[in-house]
Parts: sequence; structure tokens; C-alpha cells
Amino acid sequence: MVEGVGPGGGWENAGVTHVAIIGGGPGGYEAALVAAQLGAEVTVVDSEGIGGSAVLTDCVPSKTLIATAEVMTTFEVASELGIDLSCNDPDAEVAPVVDLGAVNRRVLDLARAQSADIAQRLTREGVRVLQARGRLDGAQRVVATLPDGSEETLDADVVLVATGASPRTLPTAQPDGERVLTWEQVYDLDERPEHLVVVGSGVTGAEFAGAYNALGIDVTLVSSRDRVLPGEDADAAEVLEEVFQRRGMTVLSKSRMAAVERKGDRVVVRLEDGREVEGSHCLLALGSIPNTEGIGLEDVGVVTDRGFVKVDRVSRTSARGVYAAGDCTGVLMLASVAAMQGRIAMWHALGDAVQPLNLKTVSSNVFTAPEIATVGWSQRAVSAGEIEAEPVMLPLSTNARAKMQGVQDGFVKLFCRPGTGIVVGGVVVAPRASELIHAIAVAVAENLTADQLAHAFTVYPSMSGSVAEAARRLHRVE
Repeated sequence: MVEGVGPGGGWENAGVTHVAIIGGGPGGYEAALVAAQLGAEVTVVDSEGIGGSAVLTDCVPSKTLIATAEVMTTFEVASELGIDLSCNDPDAEVAPVVDLGAVNRRVLDLARAQSADIAQRLTREGVRVLQARGRLDGAQRVVATLPDGSEETLDADVVLVATGASPRTLPTAQPDGERVLTWEQVYDLDERPEHLVVVGSGVTGAEFAGAYNALGIDVTLVSSRDRVLPGEDADAAEVLEEVFQRRGMTVLSKSRMAAVERKGDRVVVRLEDGREVEGSHCLLALGSIPNTEGIGLEDVGVVTDRGFVKVDRVSRTSARGVYAAGDCTGVLMLASVAAMQGRIAMWHALGDAVQPLNLKTVSSNVFTAPEIATVGWSQRAVSAGEIEAEPVMLPLSTNARAKMQGVQDGFVKLFCRPGTGIVVGGVVVAPRASELIHAIAVAVAENLTADQLAHAFTVYPSMSGSVAEAARRLHRVE
């Protein structure tokens, strides 16, 4: 249990009849569906649109943009695959041109359609959706402020806070929505930036930098750390940085941003060492801050840390009957984790069978080209002695399917426990790594051994064959 988090909820609440949920993102709407399935009366109070930032301004839009970028990266190996892009004219090269306005219109249309689909599902399941801004007025009461300023009070047996998070900005780097942008504002661009400066080399910064670079835009990535993706597997990050540079991206490592200033139709990113980087646009990827201010958490005794709601592994807060899920908890800011936290909260509160959240079974993915997918224990933890594990890393360059598709970069890495051979983690760097990681995730979740993973049939030729081959290399003769 998280320190400062109380034992509220659980089987003693098996008679719950009304659940009020503040926030309609993955944590909120998935919780609502579970609560409705279990027979509760459910109200979702949401002011931003069903689906939250994950659907409307973050995951769905960014991955839709990246899908277009992925198509562009396939042209890199066209000649190797025997495809002539010169239209039979040896002096002409036909380079695909991206209409960014059209791309962004598709991005926003798809996001709105996904939001509508989720809202319709909630309605079909009997969930009431109230367009309003919610706040706590006691542990079992939510006050919803409607767009016209009127208020509605909801008395609830259980409250779930799922208010998400917003892009972090700095006083010296304020977005204007035109030239200095957060990742929520980039979809208003109609024309391609001449030179985009991306500040921040974490997952969000790397994904956008890679996508816009693939779309034919000159990109400079400003990283305060010694490499891109400082929180990811170091071998994977090294591969990605090499790919970025090979594609013409400028990566400035150990370069901390001091300020961003707009000068007419230009922006200047000033670094702490005095250097300046000039571009036409700047994208700020500086992390996220929780949307928890002013919603009454402190008044009901909910413990927070830097604004993030502290929860235990079944999503309980320190206030009895109040649960929290998603980015506002800061546990692991992934839509999949938010959704699971929301489901777990309702299973627990409504007395259903529940397994506490286990972050060691969570799969995550960086949607760059190549993608980077991870699950379980990391190389960093193994190297630090937090767990004893044997690693193996197999380059994709030996994979027959990779050769056929012109894939040059990537690898599969597995970790297993010495003695038992149980698979405890893995990394995949490859096209569609987000799909390839699933076999390793199942192995980690079900405590399978490397031999068991190796003995499962894979298709030949396939990228997944490298997962089985890596597992075979972990076999030890007794």
C-alpha cells in the first residue's frame, strides 16, 4: 500500500448503487463500463470530451500522424526492394509530398469519430454522461458545473477521479498556438514548418521529432540529457538516435533549454550555455502536469504529491470511497495503465474479483520508426543489481523477413532468471514492435520459461521468429 493511502473501498462496499466519475478519458470511461456491467448507476462528469486527451489530443491524434509518417519511411528502401521512383526518367526523382493540412484534418476527424464511438458505447450501456466540470464536495458528493454556470449535485457511494494531465510549460517557454506549440496544438498547422525545433527528448519529443522528420521537415531535437529517450533501454535509444541522424535530423545532446522567444515568423530557442537555435516553429515536449487543482481533493483528505494523486495498487486514495486512475495519479502515464486502474477501482469498489496493478507486466511502446517496445524488468534494473537475470540480444539483421523488407535496424532482447529460466523482461526494436512485444508480455505475465517461449511455433519467415530464436539462445543444458 502506498504510504498515506488508506484502506477505503473493497468488499464492504459491495452494495454500492451510484458511482460518480470525474473525467471521461480511458481511466474514466473504462471504469464506467465496468461499473455499469456490475449493476451500478453510473454518471460520468466530463468537460473535455469523452476519450479525454488520449483520444482527442494525444494518443489517437499523434499515432494517426505517425501512421502517415510510417508510410513515408517505407520509401527509404524503395530502390533496395526494386521500386523505381524516377518515372523512367533517370534524371528525375519523384519525392512524395505531404499535405500537412490534409493530414491534420484526417487526424482530427478520426479523433472525433473515436470519441463519438466511445460516447455511444457508454450510452448503450446505460451510463449517464454529463457535460460539466466536476469537483468534490465531500468524499461522497460531486458538484458538476454545467456550461451555463448552473450546478448539479451528485451523491455517490464511490467517486473516481480521472482528470488526466496537461502539457507542462515554463514561464520562459510559453506556447502561443501558432509558432510555439504544445503537442495538443500541432494539429492546427495547415502548412509544413520550414524548420521545427523540438524541445525534449523523452517519448513525446522523440515520437514527434521522428514523425515530422519523416514527413520531410527539417527537425532539430534539443535534449538536456546525453541521449534521446533517457528513460528507455540504452541499446534501443542508441539505435534510434543513429537512425534519426542518418535521416538528417540534428540531435543536440546535453543541451538544456533556457527560453523560447518568438520573433515575427521565427522562433529562437536559447540554450543555457548561450547557444541559440532558430527555426520556424518550436514544439515543447516538457512532460505533463496533473489536472487536479481546484477540484476539492485537499478538502476531503486526498493525499497528493506535486499535484499527483497518491493511490495504492487497487486505485484507492487516502479518502474512503474515493479512487483515482490515469495520468492524474502519475503512476505510469499510459492509456492502457489508466484504463486498467479504472477497471481495478470498480472491481474493488463493487466487490468483484480483482488483481492489484502489477507494473512489471505492463507493455509500453515508443511509436518511432523503428518502434521500441518494452515489458517487465529493464536492462537498467539488471545492471543495477535490482534483479538477477541473464540477457540475450539478437540483431534483426539476421532475420530472413527483415532482410526481405529491407529492415536494417533493430533487435530483440530477452531477460530470464538464472536457474528457473523464467522470462522476466524484454525489449523489441523493430517495425511494429508494439505487436511483437505481446508474446514476450504473455511470457512475463504468466511466468513462462525461455524454453516454453522457444517451443511455441512461429511462422517462417516472420519477425516474431527472432523472439523464439532469442529464447532458444537462453536455453541452458543441465
